[in-house]
Amino acid sequence: MVKKVGSIFVASMLALVLTGCSLGDGRYRYPCQDPANWETAECKPPVCEVNGYCPVDLVGEDVFNGTSSDGETVTGEGTNNG
Repeated sequence: MVKKVGSIFVASMLALVLTGCSLGDGRYRYPCQDPANWETAECKPPVCEVNGYCPVDLVGEDVFNGTSSDGETVTGEGTNNG
């Protein structure tokens, strides 16, 4: 009985941990996080404001405006906030 409960617990914890892993596949959680989509209609106000998916909301104003918090220029390449 104890082995069965332990096995169920371990399986549940393993499933929980694996669902949080993303293996770095380069995908974004929201389309407007991807700098390649920042100029599309769905990523510009007022369309993006409805759901709060504007790039400035998702990646931060500093990154969206081209600078990081330490003052360096940000190109958006290789950025994955997912």
